[in-house]
This record gives sequence, structure tokens and C-alpha cells, in this order.
Amino acid sequence: MFSSFILKPLGISDDVNNKFTSVGNIAMTVTNYGTIGNGFVNFPNQPSCQYPKGSGIENMFLGGIWVGGYKEGQLSVTTGAIDVSAAFRNEGFEFTNAPGSGILERSSLPNSPFFRPGSVSHQDFVTDFFDTNLTAGGTVIQNHNPLGIKVLLETYTYDFNYANFFVLLNYKIVNIGYRGNTSPIDSIYTGLWTDCVVRNTNITPPGGTSFYNKGADGWIDTLRMAYEFDYNGDPGFTNNYIGIKLLGTYPKPYKEATRERTHFTIWQFRNTTDPIYFSPTSDAARYSKMQGFLSGTTRIDTNRINFLRQNPGNRSTLVSYGPYADTTGNLYSLRYIQDTLNVVFTVVCAKKNGTDPMTLDTDFQKQILYNNAAWAQRAYNGEDKNENGRLDPGEDLNGNLFLDRYLLPSPPDNPKLRTVIDSRNVSLYWSNNGENSIDPISNRKDFEGYRVYRTNPGAELELTGDISSQFRLIADFDSAYNNYFNNTGFGFIKLDSPKLFEGDTNKYWYKFDFPNQLNGFQYLYTVTAYDKGDSAQNLESLESSLLSNSQRIVVGTLANDNPDAEIGVYPNPYYGSAVWDGSGNKKEVLRKIYFYNLPSKCEISIWSLAGDLIDKFEHNSLTYNGSDIEWFKTYADGTQKFAGGEHAWDMISRQDQAIASGLYFFTVKDLNSGQIKKGKFLIVK
Repeated sequence: MFSSFILKPLGISDDVNNKFTSVGNIAMTVTNYGTIGNGFVNFPNQPSCQYPKGSGIENMFLGGIWVGGYKEGQLSVTTGAIDVSAAFRNEGFEFTNAPGSGILERSSLPNSPFFRPGSVSHQDFVTDFFDTNLTAGGTVIQNHNPLGIKVLLETYTYDFNYANFFVLLNYKIVNIGYRGNTSPIDSIYTGLWTDCVVRNTNITPPGGTSFYNKGADGWIDTLRMAYEFDYNGDPGFTNNYIGIKLLGTYPKPYKEATRERTHFTIWQFRNTTDPIYFSPTSDAARYSKMQGFLSGTTRIDTNRINFLRQNPGNRSTLVSYGPYADTTGNLYSLRYIQDTLNVVFTVVCAKKNGTDPMTLDTDFQKQILYNNAAWAQRAYNGEDKNENGRLDPGEDLNGNLFLDRYLLPSPPDNPKLRTVIDSRNVSLYWSNNGENSIDPISNRKDFEGYRVYRTNPGAELELTGDISSQFRLIADFDSAYNNYFNNTGFGFIKLDSPKLFEGDTNKYWYKFDFPNQLNGFQYLYTVTAYDKGDSAQNLESLESSLLSNSQRIVVGTLANDNPDAEIGVYPNPYYGSAVWDGSGNKKEVLRKIYFYNLPSKCEISIWSLAGDLIDKFEHNSLTYNGSDIEWFKTYADGTQKFAGGEHAWDMISRQDQAIASGLYFFTVKDLNSGQIKKGKFLIVK
């Protein structure tokens, strides 16, 4: 694959390559120089295209926008990224940015720090880049023939349960001319090139040919979507699809479906000898690929597609559209300066449906992918229900006389959630803010009820990744005296007066207790709000996000400053391995024990029988969250909350060595009182 130093134009101080989507369930890098994904150059600290978010399952190495056309009879294709050798340095990375440019982040969520009126989604990235530079930071962009275009990119992501699995990529291509040449750009094609790779990096870290050649690929003509899945890389630990789908373009011919001008092609990564799946190395070859050619034919060959589905390899794909035409069917040109065309793609991810072997690729296995792709299309369509590009009678949902895209029905706002931890007990408190939510489609308050969820102990140890699928419904309460759902009412959870917390202006009107929790285990808790549904729009009841206000809790004892309190260790004895240790390729460093009943501020020391100091560390009940050990780096996300009186230790010495079986002593010094307490524990591996 690429060497890391060519993944962005060299020497440009204004390049932004550290932004990735964090709302929803896809974490995908977006840059301001025409690429998506990051080629794993900052692995494991930054995701390239991770789904589910936090799972370690990556789905894309790199991608980039392509634009091709003729200017004064000369063919040129500007590419955001291609599969080139590192020896060619910047060839194929042909977009740069203006001095001082960056990526604007904005959000339609009122409680977001990035809230801005006019935002499209829960997290928008807005940037632009252009192809008019011949160098990047003094380095020549080899074989670059500028079209004279500027690309404005907006990406949209959502935190709805039914729409958190795609990233929308809205590209606007503008003719800005090149060095005084304002000639039209004719016979235009646009495309999204991607090098997808679907692997669980918790099982197999990126690197080497064998990491990249395990993916199988397909094309769904009716959906205008290419896809890839892990064929035989990490059996049982990925089970993902990634799809690259064309959602729509403007302009498009009035009487012609977008599908008729959508093209697909695929090739072996960097292969220049295969007569069919060869990598294009010139503008002419790339333009030919944008026209959908597979070995000289403009039609999709079913046999070849089936071969790609059944035989894994390291491949690049291109989903393209063109040539552009106007409403009369005549070819459309970017004739004048500031003329613009628009193309919208989506990166959509899904888990494989069912438990059939991962080498298969059946319609049944693609059911979730089909559903997720349909929601991405619906998000793009907005009011354009029949996808004809016009506002027809009955489609103007908000009455503004314009065709609005990116309109989705909305569940009630997430309740604001607060947790209180005690030994073997967790209490949830939440606000009633969602009860006043107004759906943007129906324009009415349609709140119906609350659902309480929790994960089972040990759920985070599943290396298949989607923690949202591990939530278990614990309780469901809905409005009484109507014809919706169970009519339970809220008497069991409603407080007589709101609960207030110091330093928190929210009022918490509801409470639900979880008794008999297991100390030392990590749980996720969440409360959602759901609505009545909308029969007029043929919508079932919608539910707020499971993840956005979830609380990651490690149940345990409270901080205890009582001088008579007994301090101890569990499990004691520790047998290797404890049920909470987990698995994977870091077994030795994923072990842990807990000290409990600790003072709020203390120093913990561990000693061998011979009196040698094994390890020493401090505990602060207000700040400790376990992030100092590998277990929580692997199976948590930094938001985990402890009760205050417990501290986990990974049984790794100060010399970074795993300790041996045996009896060990510990001392705990209360940093407030100076009192020292002693104890012992046994390790049996």
C-alpha cells in the first residue's frame, strides 16, 4: 500500500488530516485536500473508517474524489488519491488547499458546542480544495494537468439509531479557470475512488500484503453501490460490509434515471499487467475507467462480478457518473466561471445479517446493508420522494416552496442522563426534555415513552465490535390512556419533585435503580425516548440514540475515608485468567485485579515476600477512571466512571514485567491522614 509520507501533499502547513467523524457509529477521517480515510498513518490513535465506532474494525484504507473532462480538446483527470507507488511521491494527489484554510465543524444539535443555525446534520464537516497548483509545498505534483476546478465538500452524519451507519459526501465542483484560461470543461465525469479493506485491527494490526488481500467485492446495479467484505481475514471478528453508493447528482437529464449514467469498475491494486483488472496510470486510462470499462466493455459483466465476490484480493474500486447532461438531454459543460455541478456519494456500513459463513455473500447476509443504504438514500432525497429532482405536489413537507434534501424524521431528544454509583448498585436519573420535542416532518409533539437499557457484564469483551447491539432492554414505560403501546404510565419511575445535583442545572424527573450489580465489571447504561410513529409518512415509532448519552460504569465501592474501614483486593486469590480479562493478541497485559474501599486520596504500594517494591501508584477518587492500564485502553473509551473507592492494577511491575505467581503484600497510605493499612493477595497463573 502507500508509504505514509505520500498520503497528503507534502509541506502544506494548512493541511488538516486529523479530523474524523465522531457523531453516529462511523469514525471516518476527512481531509481538506480531497481524501477520505487516512491510510492507517496514525494507527491506532486515529480511525481511518471504523465501524462500529470504537470496535477496531476498519473498513477503508483510503479514498478520494475524481473529476475528468476535456478543456480545449485536451483530456484531463484530477484525482484526490490513486494507487501509486511511493516512488512517484505526489502523483495522483492533485488537490491542495488555500493558505489558512481548514475544516469547519458545525452541528444542528442545540446542545453541541459546534451548534450553528443552518447546519444540515448532527455533525457537518465543511471544507474546500482546488486543482490549480502544480506544486505542494515546493514538491512538484507529477503528471498533473489542472482542469481549473474548486471542490466544495460537505459531509453529514447523524446520531439516530436508524441513520448512524453512513457518512454523506456532498461534492460541488466549480469551474474557476486556470491561469487565465476560462474555457469550458466538457464531457465531464465525476467519481469516488476507494481502496476498501475490512479487517478487525484488534485481531490483525494493519501491515503487509496479507492484511490487504482478504477482501471480496461486489456491485449492486439497482442501488448504484459497490461493496466489500472480509472474505477470509479475521473469521468471526469482522462480519462487516462497506458500501460506496452514488446518491444523486445535479444536473441530471429530466427523463433519465441516474442509474443509466452510473458506472462501476475495479482493478487490482497497482497492477499494470492484468489485461482486465489493470491499474490506470495515465489520464486517458483513468478517464476510460470512469466510463465503467471492464476490459473494453461498457456493460457490467455478471460473471466477472461473481468472480470478484468469490475470490478475495487487494483491489481499488471506482463508482462514477457521467457524462453530465442538462434537462433536455444535451451534454452539460462547466461553460463559464463559477458554473457548478453537484455529486453526492455515501459511505455506508453494515454488519452481515445472520451467522452464515463469512465467505458467502447472499441477499440474506446483505439485508442490513440494503436497509442502511435505503436510509442513506432517503436522507439525500429529503422531500424528493420519487427521485425526479423536482418538487412535486404533496412533497413540500415544510411549506417553503423549495425542494429540500437531507430531511429525516426525528425521534424525541435524548433524555439528559445522570448516574449514581454505589457498591453493587447503580441509579439512573434522567430529565424530561424529550417530552417537548417536535418532529420536523409531522410538526407535532409525538413523545410516547422511555426505554431503559443495560449491557450484560462482559459484553465489551466481544471483539466483533458493535457495543450498541449488546444493549439489553430492561424496562419500558409509556404514556397511559392512549392507543399506543402498553399504556404503563410513569408512576414507577416518576419522582414527586425533580432531583438536583450540585453544579448541574438540569432537573431530573425520573429514577430507575439497578440493584445486585457485579463489582469490578463494566456496564453500559442508557435511557432512550421514543415517539408514536407517523402513519401518514409510513414510519414506525422512532427511538433516540442508544449511544449518545450512554454511561459507561465500573461498579464498585465508594471512596472510604473511615480509618476503621478494611481495604482489600479482589479476586483474591486471582486465578489466571479471571472472567473479565478478555482475549485477543494482548492477553498477558489484559489482566487486572481491584483494590477496594480505598480512601479518596491514597498511595498504593505492592511488595514481594522478599520486601522488594513491585509497583507504586496514587489513587484519586475524583479523577481515576482506569485509563492507566491496558485493559481499559482496549475495552473502554475513556469515558468510564468508577465509584471512587476502587483502583485496578494490571499485575505489571515498575520494570514493565508481568509478575509471577505467588503471595504479595500491599500497603495503602491515606494521603490526607497519613494512616497506613496493610494486606496481602495471592496470584495463581
